[in-house]
Amino acid sequence: MKQGFAAPISEFLTSDENALVGSLATAVAATGIESQRSAQFAAWRDGVRILKAQLSAPEFRSWYIALEYELPRRWKRPDAILLADGLIFVVELKLGAKTYDASARWQAEDYALNLRDFHAESHGRIIVPVLCASEAACRGDERFELRGAPTAVSEVLLASRNDLGELLLEAYGRFRREGVAPIDPLVWLDSPYRPTATIVEAAVSLYERHGVREISHSYAYNLNRTTEMLARAIEEARKEQRRIICFITGIPGAGKTLTGLNAVHDPDLRSNFSAAGIFLSGNGPLVKVVREALVMSQVARGRRRRDCEHEVSTFIQNVHQFLRHHRENPQALPHEHVVVFDEAQRAWDQAQMSRKQGVDASEASLVLEVMERLPDWCAVVALVGGGQEIFLGEAGLEEWGRALAARPVPWRVIASPEVLGGGVSVAGHRLFQCAIPASIDFRAEQMAHLAVGVRSHRAQRLAEWVNDLLEFQLEGSRRKFPDPHEFPVVLTRDLELARAWLRARSAGDPNRRCGLVATSEDQRLRAHGIEGSSAFRRDYPFEKWFLAPPEDCRSSFSLEVAASEFECQGLELDWVGVCWGGDLLPVDAGDRWEYRKFRGAGWQNVRQDAERAYVCNRYRVLLTRARQGMVIWVPPGDANDSTRDPAAFNRLHACLRTAGVPYLAENFAARSADLVRQGSG
Repeated sequence: MKQGFAAPISEFLTSDENALVGSLATAVAATGIESQRSAQFAAWRDGVRILKAQLSAPEFRSWYIALEYELPRRWKRPDAILLADGLIFVVELKLGAKTYDASARWQAEDYALNLRDFHAESHGRIIVPVLCASEAACRGDERFELRGAPTAVSEVLLASRNDLGELLLEAYGRFRREGVAPIDPLVWLDSPYRPTATIVEAAVSLYERHGVREISHSYAYNLNRTTEMLARAIEEARKEQRRIICFITGIPGAGKTLTGLNAVHDPDLRSNFSAAGIFLSGNGPLVKVVREALVMSQVARGRRRRDCEHEVSTFIQNVHQFLRHHRENPQALPHEHVVVFDEAQRAWDQAQMSRKQGVDASEASLVLEVMERLPDWCAVVALVGGGQEIFLGEAGLEEWGRALAARPVPWRVIASPEVLGGGVSVAGHRLFQCAIPASIDFRAEQMAHLAVGVRSHRAQRLAEWVNDLLEFQLEGSRRKFPDPHEFPVVLTRDLELARAWLRARSAGDPNRRCGLVATSEDQRLRAHGIEGSSAFRRDYPFEKWFLAPPEDCRSSFSLEVAASEFECQGLELDWVGVCWGGDLLPVDAGDRWEYRKFRGAGWQNVRQDAERAYVCNRYRVLLTRARQGMVIWVPPGDANDSTRDPAAFNRLHACLRTAGVPYLAENFAARSADLVRQGSG
């Protein structure tokens, strides 16, 4: 049962109060919360009384009510949902509250947005979030405005326990549309609800041999089609005995990693082409996090941790170790015909391979050579993120083109036009610098490009905003700034206020993970209690940071340790606090970026173009980790510390404001003190 109680309002009004409270308690206990405090029973009882009193007018009799309706996998239960003809009201009751604070407004709005994005029967409907502060003196100032498409979510409407019914009827009159088909309550209650899976959730589901391609919200329309295109390409390689490489491009958060995991681990796809596949990543932290998540899920099922650790090691493997094994065993054939290389643009170039492993070849070239050992066929899937190269020796998309052109055996290349023309998603990089080599059988495929974000489903233009910002196109960035109601992005100079903002948005929900991120290059954030040295990060258990619950002090919820671009690339959080460092600040004139690195006791200018690109790309990673929203903290600086120049940080603050980022105090009605108090609670 998805809800505690559901019935026409006429039936709700005549239902016994004790029976209603008992139904709510039973439903919540069934979700795994086995006991409720007496205060919760009292709250339900008071809430039922308010609703009965306010919904007693004859106009409500034909409406339908659902109490404690569960939004699966998100631990969300709106207090009441009212279905009125073609309208959906989401009512959040704050019992004992005298004011309409910012976190409560956001909670009501968040429920409505989740229904819009993931609940099939709510698609195309007008959804009205309502916040009822029971002890408020009167209704708040309402703006009866609709936002968004194709489904409109209104501004949050504000009521007290004495005028909730009045407000609902007024809103019904404002938003009701003639000719709109009424909602069938029973169909609505039984509707599929499919929130976008995180990488960790997808990995766990696939490991347990469940598919994860049921992403129903309208923003992810091409994710399944890309996965199916890959399945066809792999089957084509098998049937025609070919060597095929597919380049999958996409904006940050578009689902490239999810697509790659599907290609090798989705049970339906695996049965189609009957060949083993392997998922490779050079991202050590991602490998650790996914493996730990798989172990935790199996241990929770009663299995021994030691057995699980050995077993999950094959689900996702480190590309450097994979290549080392085959280099040391030159006669060994790969066990897999299908290889997925995540973050393929980060493959090491020949110079880095020489430094790290004493090999006179790039990783791209070695991957192709290893797969060519198979006598019949193979398929390589290269997942490419634009502008995501973040460290010395990461060769980029071009190295794959050079490696393919140099191979003695022919390869068929399947890719989107983005890789030839240097589109936005690949940050201007091109697979081939000139014409396509004659030895390459190239096939353009639109479905090889993921143009729509699923990580940040509410911020479809975020990547464009970030690109313009990092290119110092501030006015252009301002025009592309995300809708603040859909995807809040705010700015503050106060780190404690940033923490309070993050806590207020994730409070009470372990599935809404928040955390701080910061560049690996700025060691001076240490002055604010944020340690970023490589030695510290190397020893810190970032798998716990990403996976542990809020009560674990090692988790991201503690907001004590910031993950760098290395730890968070390829992963995501719901709410992110970006701690901007001193490695990327505007020059004195304020018309371009100054790129720096910290060495010894001071900053040095970065002059090489490649190194400057790494600095920009660090921030591209940090600014695109959020699924629901982020706060950017700009340090105040210290006039007595030459490594933390206040003037430089003031220029950064001004640039971000020009780029459209609102100041936190202006964007939220609650006073700073209220936010801090809510966050600390």
